[in-house]
Amino acid sequence: MIYIVAIMQPGKLESVQDALTELGVTGMTVSEVQGYGRQKGKSEIYRGAEYQVNFMPKIKIEVAVPTAQAGAVKDAISTAAKSGKIGDGKIFTFALKDALRIRTGEAGETAL
Repeated sequence: MIYIVAIMQPGKLESVQDALTELGVTGMTVSEVQGYGRQKGKSEIYRGAEYQVNFMPKIKIEVAVPTAQAGAVKDAISTAAKSGKIGDGKIFTFALKDALRIRTGEAGETAL
């Protein structure tokens, strides 16, 4: 099993969700987060004064998938979230040792 964490632009959430639904991904966790990467924030002007916004709003998606499906899920997220501009985000993958569905006691990939 693989645990995938994707950080991306908030406006891309719906297209990523649609892409994952088409692949049969049955659940995900979504969080509103703030951060920066190479873009290092941005400058804005408010009432004539310029100020620096260091942390940009982002969306974090977390999803656990079977190992065989991980490549397709990463590709789907990447394609759906890509705008070609700085700040598109990152995708991280981790090996997932185990999963347990609390309600039924199912473990491993059947718990996903």
